[in-house]
Amino acid sequence: QSLRYGIVLDAGSSHTAMFIYKWPADKQKGTGIVTQHTDCHVKGGGISSYAGKQGEAGRSLETCLDQAKQDIPQSRHHQTPVYLGATAGMRLLNMSNPKESDKILEEVGKKLKMYPFDFRGASILSGQEEGAYGWVTVNYLLENFIKYSFVGQWLIPSRKTVGALDFGGASTQITFETQSAIEDKDNKMTLQLYGQNYSLYTQSFLCYGRDQVLRKLLAHLLQIQHYSSVISNPCYPDGHRVTMTLDKIFDSPCTADMRPTMYKPESSMEVQGSGDYKACLGNVSEMFSFKNCPFSKCSFNGVFQPNVTGNFMAFSAFFYTYSFLQRTTGITVSSPRLLDNATRAVCNLSMEEMLQKAPDQQGRIQDYCAASVFIQVLLLQGYKFDELSFSHITFQKKVEDTSVGWAMGYMLSLSSLLPGESLPLQKAISPQVWGGLLFLFAFMFVIGVAFLFTQVLYKKKKSNSNMI
Repeated sequence: QSLRYGIVLDAGSSHTAMFIYKWPADKQKGTGIVTQHTDCHVKGGGISSYAGKQGEAGRSLETCLDQAKQDIPQSRHHQTPVYLGATAGMRLLNMSNPKESDKILEEVGKKLKMYPFDFRGASILSGQEEGAYGWVTVNYLLENFIKYSFVGQWLIPSRKTVGALDFGGASTQITFETQSAIEDKDNKMTLQLYGQNYSLYTQSFLCYGRDQVLRKLLAHLLQIQHYSSVISNPCYPDGHRVTMTLDKIFDSPCTADMRPTMYKPESSMEVQGSGDYKACLGNVSEMFSFKNCPFSKCSFNGVFQPNVTGNFMAFSAFFYTYSFLQRTTGITVSSPRLLDNATRAVCNLSMEEMLQKAPDQQGRIQDYCAASVFIQVLLLQGYKFDELSFSHITFQKKVEDTSVGWAMGYMLSLSSLLPGESLPLQKAISPQVWGGLLFLFAFMFVIGVAFLFTQVLYKKKKSNSNMI
C-alpha cells in the first residue's frame, strides 16, 4: 500500500519532540486514517533555552531530522510536509526578548530547509491554537468526527466530542465543546470539520505549566521568607536539600515581578524540604485568585469559564503525574477524594521511599508533591470538576500507538487532511436506536425459534397419531 508522510516538530518549553505521521496516499480525508509512524525526542532543552547561543537551536534538531530521512522512504522525501510549532517557552521569550525569539525561529527555519522535505514554516502558536489543536487530535483519534463503517461508508458518529486538558512546561490548556454562551470572545473558537460546526471554549494559562509553576512556588516561598539564604519548602520531601542560584528562579517573565530589590542572578540559596502537605497546599493555592470575577462565572484569575461538560482526556504532565501517583501510592486517581488521598500520600513520602518506587524519576522526583498539589487545586477549585464530572476524565499518553498532544491536530488542520466541507456521509444510528433494533432482532429471533419448535412438536404429534 502506498503511503504519504508528514512531520511536526513540537518545540515545547522544556524539550522538542518530532512526530512523523503516515496515511494511505489514496485516502486523505478520513478520521482514523492518519496514524503515528515514528517519533524522536531531541536531547537538551527547548529551542527557547538557546537564546543568545547562535546556531545551537538549529543544531539541536539535526539528530531527529537525520532519523526522519531514514524513517521515511527516500522517494517520499520531497512530498513530505514538515512543520515546526513552538509553544509557551517561545511565547515567553517573545514577550521578554522578541528579537531573540525571531532569530531562533529564523535559525530553525534555515536548518529545516537544508533537509529534503517540503518545509511549510516555523511559527509560535497562540495558547488558544495550542488548546484547539489538542482538542482536534483527541477527537480525531477517538473517531468522534467521522468513522469508516464496516460496510465501507463514512458515518458521522452520534457520540459527543471529548474535552482536552493539556499540562505543558510553561502553560496549561482546557478546551471543550459547549452549548453555553461564551461570555469572553477570547475564549470562543468555532471549527467547521466534515460539514459539522463545533463551538469550543478554550483557555490557555501562560506561566501555569509545570516548570513555571515550580519557579513561581520557589519565588513565593523566597518572598514570604524575606529572601533568606536558607528557605524551607513544604512541597519538597522531608530532609531533601538543594542549593541553587537565583537566576534559576527569576530568569523568567513568570517570576520577574517577584525578584528581590537587590537582585543578583548569581547569588545562591539553599532550599530545605519539610514534606508538609497542608503547608504545600496553602502555598500553591496562593498562585490562584478566586476573587473579582467580571463574568457570570470564572475559573480563576478573573477568567471566564462555563461549567465543564462531557468527557475529558488529560495528557502531557497530567498523565505523567497521574502515572507517578499510581506507581508510588498504589492509588488510581478517579475521583476528587482519591486525588486528595494520593497527593497527601506522595507528599508524606521521603526521598528514599520515592526513589525506591520510581528510580527512573531521580532528576525530578522532588517536584511531584508540588505538581500533584497544583493539579488538585487546578482541576477541583480552578476548573470546578466535582465528584461526577471528575469521573469523566481519562488520563492518557497515547491513543493506540499515537501520542496525544497538539502536534497531530496542527498537521491535520494546516494540510488538506481535515476538510471543513462534508464528505459523502451518512448519519450514524444513535445508541438508543441501535438498542431498539437489537431488541427487535432478538424478539424476532425468539419468536422464530418458538415457531420452529412448535412446528416440530406438531409434526411429531401428527406422526404419532398416524401410527396409532
